[in-house]
Amino acid sequence: MRIASTLIVLLAATAARADLPSPRLDRVFPLGGAAGSTVEVEIAGADLDDAKSLHFDHAGLTATPVKDRTFRVTIAPDVPPGTYDVRAVGRYGVSSPRLFEVSRGLAEVLKKKGNHDPATAQPVAVNTVVTGTVDANREDVYRFPAKAGQRVVVECRAQLLDSALDGTLTLADAAGKPLASNGDYSGRDPLVDFVAPKDGDYLVSLADLSFRGGHPYRLVITDRPHVENVFPRAVQAGKPATLTVFGRNLGQKAKPTAWAVNGLPLDGYEETVAPPNVLAAGTFRFAEHPTTHSVLPTGATSAVVGFQVVPTPDGRPANPVPVAVCDAPVSREAEPNDDPTAPQPLTLPAVVSGRFDKPRDADWFAFTPEADGPHAVEVFCERIAGRADPYLVVLDDKDARVAELDDGGPRANAFDALVRDPSGVVNLQAKRKYRVLVQDRYGRGGARYQYVLTVRKAAPDFFVAAVHHQNPGPGGTTLRRGGAVHLDLVCQFRDGFAGPVTVAAEGLPKGVHAAPTVLAGDPRGVLVLWADADAPAFLGPIRLVATGARGDAELRREVRPYTRVHEQANQASSRPTRDQILCVLPEPAPFAVRFPKDRVEVEAGQKADLAVAVDRPWPDFKGAVTLIPLGFPGTVQMGTVAVGEGKADGTVTLTTQAGTKPGVYTLAVTGQGQVPFGKDPAKKANTLVAVPSRPVTLVVKPAAKK
Repeated sequence: MRIASTLIVLLAATAARADLPSPRLDRVFPLGGAAGSTVEVEIAGADLDDAKSLHFDHAGLTATPVKDRTFRVTIAPDVPPGTYDVRAVGRYGVSSPRLFEVSRGLAEVLKKKGNHDPATAQPVAVNTVVTGTVDANREDVYRFPAKAGQRVVVECRAQLLDSALDGTLTLADAAGKPLASNGDYSGRDPLVDFVAPKDGDYLVSLADLSFRGGHPYRLVITDRPHVENVFPRAVQAGKPATLTVFGRNLGQKAKPTAWAVNGLPLDGYEETVAPPNVLAAGTFRFAEHPTTHSVLPTGATSAVVGFQVVPTPDGRPANPVPVAVCDAPVSREAEPNDDPTAPQPLTLPAVVSGRFDKPRDADWFAFTPEADGPHAVEVFCERIAGRADPYLVVLDDKDARVAELDDGGPRANAFDALVRDPSGVVNLQAKRKYRVLVQDRYGRGGARYQYVLTVRKAAPDFFVAAVHHQNPGPGGTTLRRGGAVHLDLVCQFRDGFAGPVTVAAEGLPKGVHAAPTVLAGDPRGVLVLWADADAPAFLGPIRLVATGARGDAELRREVRPYTRVHEQANQASSRPTRDQILCVLPEPAPFAVRFPKDRVEVEAGQKADLAVAVDRPWPDFKGAVTLIPLGFPGTVQMGTVAVGEGKADGTVTLTTQAGTKPGVYTLAVTGQGQVPFGKDPAKKANTLVAVPSRPVTLVVKPAAKK
């Protein structure tokens, strides 16, 4: 069995690394532009043949081709500042996305060649964005003037924009005397905040930590408002909330606060926000793609309900801050609560916005449940860019440890949602007093180390993410006529959720279909999309929705779209996108696999034979098609089956283990075949192509009693 399983894995991996061309967008340059401007943008990647258009996730961004892989991008004046997905569209469909940033109120300039030392430093003004690419074994040096007392923030935006640059910043005066340096302020991206000691020129140097070259960046030098964070970091759904905004250069209504970062004080002012309606759909809304929670692109926000607050000091939109949305009133941590014998009392359900105020701060809370049973205890920190690595301990009234919670979240192929936030379900007894300790793993503290603690009765729930299936690198979701493509589904079950989750597609274009996928307690699954032989060409978003039940109540959740960022097959690197984009090409698929009977019933522990059909729209494809399972649950097996050369049908056997849970399972197989293909039709060669079958519904019934 081990040999057979290994063979299946190798076959699947081999198929994924061959296949028909799939456009991959690796680079966009420059990485952004100003609202109301036109920018000439160059793209690079793989299989971008005949890329004649760019697709943005905002209608105010449009592109017209200039020459091969060069476009003139027009940014409408009303496009909000933030980040946007751009995809290339060409002969082989739609590419994977890259990020493009829109600024407002800043001058946009390009890096000039040869700016590698103070003597050749490129002069720029404050309130400028410089777009450039680092050179190997060199620094990029910029010179800007500042007045005495002027507070300037210098920020490199690279990881935020899908760049692999691991930047370091160094600030010096005109004579070269170092004043400040930084790396890894937000993920890998550095930031320097300083107050000019005197009138004069200042030098800022940027380099990759390992002095690698070729990685793009946007360097922002500004004295405009820059928000560090807001407090509290959670708000109650449906109610306006007053937040204190902390940051630099926040305008006339801001006042100095007691908080400081790197020795410089933060200003603060209050702003009232109305949270959007995200609770019912179980989703997260963003203006700027959340990509800097850790050192890799991450799915950190995939299991948080919330939104990004965009503060507006002096009426101008500043950088956004993620905030959680809850269904209970939000309280604030009250210091001093670092004495375990004098914890801060809480009333359940509790949502507490807290902060590790100082190094080695230990925050203690106490509560008494009203009822026996499972209670969900959770800390939101990395998921809301809180910067700490918290852990949590629950003790009972006899000082016995009831639970200790730490990092959690799934990692599955390209999808990475492993975060440093503790969460879990703890069985508690009514009328007993419990204490909770929340502390940073490394004893850090200060203005940046915010978190949200929630304690409530367990309410089973789920979050589902969809990632385009492509290995080893990023790709777009492209369908050929008569063919099929699939998305990987990753479900995070919360608070003991055990019921099935059904994922369905809405808003599909004419000629495109998708059978609902049932995740019967399995956190992994696939959703297959297939196209009719005469499906019209299409490019646009589709919507996936997941439904389940909590008792008699239906839960309806948006399926969150994600994309792989990096090419490495062994590197989980995902980030959210706003839309699930689908492209339908007018060319036919080389072959398709389907089950004439799309539903079968079987008793647990028994086998079921299924007829399978292979359609061959390409007349010169006569070869055998090998069928292997695609994302089967562990209790259902299928051996490898070959549909012979030139054959149109075969049979697969599904085997259910005796302990298979009765219920509905959605299954698909992968068909692999050596297809004659060449980008030049006169130079065709056999190419191993893998396509998913249309799904089949397997209904497992309880085993008959003996």
